[in-house]
Amino acid sequence: MAAPLIETCYVACCANRTPNVLSWGRSGLIAFGTCNSVAVYDPQEIVIVTVLNGHKGRVNAVQWVHRNDSGPETELVSGGSDNRLIVWKAQDGRFSQSAQCCGHSGPVSAVDSIHLDPEGTTGLLIASAASDSTVKVWVNRDNDVDCIQTISFGSGFMMDVSLTLLPGSRVPILACGGDDARVYLYVQQDGKFVKVHSLHGHEDWVRGVEWVTWDGDILLASCAQDCLIRIWKVFAKEEHVGDVQDVDAIKLTEDVFEVKKNGSSIRFAVTLETVLAGHENWVYGVHWQPPSGGSVALLSASMDKTMILWGPEEASGVWLEQVRVGEVGGNTLGFYGCQMSPDGSMIMAHAFHGALHLWHRDPDNEREWSPGVVISGHFSSVQDLSWDPDGEFVLSVGSDQTTRLFTPWRRKERAKVTWHEVSRPQIHGYDMQCLATVGRFQFVSGADEKVLRVFRAPRNFVENFSHITGASLDKLLASSDAANLPEGASTPALGLSNKAVFQGDLVPQNQEEEEGFNSVSDQYSESYFHPLTLTEPPPEDHLLQNTLWPEVQKLYGHGFEMFCLASDGRRTVVASACKASKAEHAAILLWSACSWRQLQALPLHSLTVTQLSFSPDSRFLLAVSRDRTWSLWRRRDAAPVEQSEEPAFSLHAHTTKSTSVHTRIIWSCDWSGDSRFFVTSSRDKKVIVWGECGSTEGVEENSPVAVAPCSSVLDVGDSATSISVCPVLCPDHSYLVAVGLENGKILFYKWRHLKDLSSGDDWTKCAETDDSQSHALTVRRLRWRPRAGRAGQESGGEPCGWVQLASAGADHAIKVFAVNRLAL
Repeated sequence: MAAPLIETCYVACCANRTPNVLSWGRSGLIAFGTCNSVAVYDPQEIVIVTVLNGHKGRVNAVQWVHRNDSGPETELVSGGSDNRLIVWKAQDGRFSQSAQCCGHSGPVSAVDSIHLDPEGTTGLLIASAASDSTVKVWVNRDNDVDCIQTISFGSGFMMDVSLTLLPGSRVPILACGGDDARVYLYVQQDGKFVKVHSLHGHEDWVRGVEWVTWDGDILLASCAQDCLIRIWKVFAKEEHVGDVQDVDAIKLTEDVFEVKKNGSSIRFAVTLETVLAGHENWVYGVHWQPPSGGSVALLSASMDKTMILWGPEEASGVWLEQVRVGEVGGNTLGFYGCQMSPDGSMIMAHAFHGALHLWHRDPDNEREWSPGVVISGHFSSVQDLSWDPDGEFVLSVGSDQTTRLFTPWRRKERAKVTWHEVSRPQIHGYDMQCLATVGRFQFVSGADEKVLRVFRAPRNFVENFSHITGASLDKLLASSDAANLPEGASTPALGLSNKAVFQGDLVPQNQEEEEGFNSVSDQYSESYFHPLTLTEPPPEDHLLQNTLWPEVQKLYGHGFEMFCLASDGRRTVVASACKASKAEHAAILLWSACSWRQLQALPLHSLTVTQLSFSPDSRFLLAVSRDRTWSLWRRRDAAPVEQSEEPAFSLHAHTTKSTSVHTRIIWSCDWSGDSRFFVTSSRDKKVIVWGECGSTEGVEENSPVAVAPCSSVLDVGDSATSISVCPVLCPDHSYLVAVGLENGKILFYKWRHLKDLSSGDDWTKCAETDDSQSHALTVRRLRWRPRAGRAGQESGGEPCGWVQLASAGADHAIKVFAVNRLAL
């Protein structure tokens, strides 16, 4: 079998901000909606197995179709803001679209499905609720879908739906929970669902409903914004009960309804089994433990940041709280939904900011639960990313106002390396826009504000990074100025700047308890940071509170929101640009990476500079702009680099509207690894290589030179929003270029420098990402790893054929691909 060209090493993503978006299958796989995609996640291996792209809007509801024999599911139903449902079918581990259900006129908010027959061969019965105030019932047979019924609720909305079969008969029963605080029950009679009862009791919107079959009866759990959970029981009524009845016996009221099946009728009764009070805020999700043995358990998730596991006491049958887990602190809201693993040993919640929270049960003590390692990611568009100079970790910024750091986790007992978020250096109050790494453990970031902020890693991060990645701590401390590193950082209650926390600022917790509080300011201390010793990636609440990096500098000078950043390889200069609609604001500012003072302003462009890039040898700075031109700035070689004189740049070459080949905004640019050529990509679908830039001999200090295209014009078929040239050459000495498109695809081309460009043979398309590897929305940024090989894996001194590419998408995802340059 041929070696694969592109492997997906890592996908960083998180769950959408909707209640019904996550489902845990009997196979052990978790499916959840992330932006417009469905991610299939393996919690044991801690990796995304595959990503299903098909929806054109946000995915709001995901549900595995459970089999009657409790075997691994092969079907999955998802509903989205594109008003559609998609049925996915798995064959040999690969998912494909089996059918689409189109008919709702509003976003789909909840789905559920059951098999029509015991064997699960004849098709599916699907129920979906949407914001068009209807619940639709669908039958899916052999890739065909028919909407058999639409139940309208006037001006009301149904928040959740659940399907099951009545005990003793294969008659489907549908429960719908709505914004009128009622739960409606519908039973299928003669092919149509008929309303048989509405359950009263909740005092606010019903947020979740779910059926379970237990002990010959069926139980329905409903949760609501009144902070309560109600459990209802539906059971078959005995026809002939003795005439003798105890008049004084207290009985729960029973609501009886009849179901006709094959000419005979069966009577069923509905009673309230119990009311569970324990949450202090809206309860968003309830989930039954998959039935096993004689036990039954119910899991609930609430906006009070807790999950509770409920179960009946063996002796009395009274339902009690057995376990409560949750998160403390942080600036988060609560949980949107919960799920439980098939064997009941793990529970998971997804939170307001999309984070997944996992707890493992202690095998020796059933009441003891501990947090587990999960994947995480941005919950909004990822705007920019960058590798560190050694290619060991990736830093990213996003519109979710966070900066995150991802790195491979090396475990002794496992050969396979998995990637994880190990730090969240910046949690901001503005949407993040750009970043540039300056050395190993320092970066500059820009957001939708006029200020640039410089961050430096604290000692606690460097130590934990060493533990998790297996890197030598001495080498890491040598690469950062270890003498005066703070321990960590914390953000003041009303501030945006991360303040450094030094060793002397840390108060031992037992000392706090002994001394008591002398004043209010002692009670509410300024530092929320507590140093951690981590041997595995931290959970969400630690990421929020204990992994911040201290801010060491603010850079003022721009008049509008920041747009792009770049730093040179010598770690001496940082270049920045902001949004601009006039030439006076479009100047590029240069900053010293040592003193952080402003060195120079480079005015030329008339509109926003969209990307900046220093050549690998640090002699040139390239800028591309919304005005459809690029400019090339040369470092003046008046003084040797070793001397401490500040570098200065002058204009070397530029295009005008008449000489620029591009006819639309130039989105992106990058340099070849040898600094001879640079490449630009634009909304006009064109990719062009320019050069050569190697020689500056004989060129006068301030006289611009002409730099012409040295490639044929490559049409990539869609707006080219990002481009990156691999620093490692292909075996045939051609350049490997990755192009990210507006439709989410990433294309890989080889380019060779030829004298004759008329034939167009200088470009060779060698690969592209498939549907599951591609982003669902625009590719925002592509970055090749600075050196060959895979991060976190030693190459053993042999020349490595693999190179890694990191990509950031508007679909909230960060992906790391390994590309086999020997097989291209």
